[in-house]
Amino acid sequence: MSFPIVRHRRLRQSVGIRNMVRENQLSVDDFIQPIYVTYGENVKSEIKSMPGVFRFSLDRLQEEVTEIAELGIPAVLLFGIPETKDSVGSSGFAEDGIVQEATRLIKSWYPELLVIADTCLCEFTDHGHCGMVHTFEVDGHTCGDVLNDESLELLVKTAVSQAKAGADIIAPSNMMDGFVQAIRAGLDENGFSHIPIMSYSVKYASAFYGPFREAADSTPQFGDRKSYQMDPANAREALREAETDVFEGADMLMVKPSLSYLDVLRTIRDQFDLPLVAYNVSGEYAMVKAAAIQGWIDEKKVAMEILLSMKRAGADMIITYYGKDASRWLAEK
Repeated sequence: MSFPIVRHRRLRQSVGIRNMVRENQLSVDDFIQPIYVTYGENVKSEIKSMPGVFRFSLDRLQEEVTEIAELGIPAVLLFGIPETKDSVGSSGFAEDGIVQEATRLIKSWYPELLVIADTCLCEFTDHGHCGMVHTFEVDGHTCGDVLNDESLELLVKTAVSQAKAGADIIAPSNMMDGFVQAIRAGLDENGFSHIPIMSYSVKYASAFYGPFREAADSTPQFGDRKSYQMDPANAREALREAETDVFEGADMLMVKPSLSYLDVLRTIRDQFDLPLVAYNVSGEYAMVKAAAIQGWIDEKKVAMEILLSMKRAGADMIITYYGKDASRWLAEK
């Protein structure tokens, strides 16, 4: 072979060299840990399709939050399962709503832990959709249209109530047109101009949400969410969605899910200069857990490789159910 010989293996031959030239690193500071809070007393119930993930009543919440804080995870994402539901999701914006009460408790225990409030109505509506619905019958079957502009008013009320309770970041996930602008205006008008919006900018109508719907009790009672969440076949549309949210005042952008949409994550990273969030969703977590339980894969190695792929694709932050485990694994190094 003629000189020079290119030997790429020179930079792979030892742990020290590999560590020194590594292009991307995972850190505990990258992680956001989801938490499910529910009504009742002494509740710590494991979610069947998400082994290791639990619903907590408020009186059992501190044990989970303490574990998260002691691991050094900087933020939690709150989801609430209310005691009662109605057609407009009024428990989602009630002063004494489950998310609002949980937020107050967490901030009293750990003021420096960031509380991110998921701002949607699907957990709080009796029909399971992310906004107000006009229902009608077709051949004996209940159908419905999600009302965009009417829903914005309720989402603003929800965001403001969450901010009043002490949420550090508002994370609207509803995918209504104009939701960032409406929430930004509502927060500003109520004295919360300092509260950032982490927008679920690019949210696909994905089959990977199945376990979440069990966890949050938010399965639609009719139809699906394809009229407001994105078609998984579309990538260019993601640019339009993100561009709109940037124009309307989003402070952070998100791609959800992430594992099957790493191309979209990379495209958003290349086109926009806002902090970017990847959501490692429930179905992605459940698949790894199920295979690991069967002994088919090395859970730690696969989970960390998945999280690293999201970081490599351009994510600054990762919402993941593996937040606690990954933090422990990183500490073992």
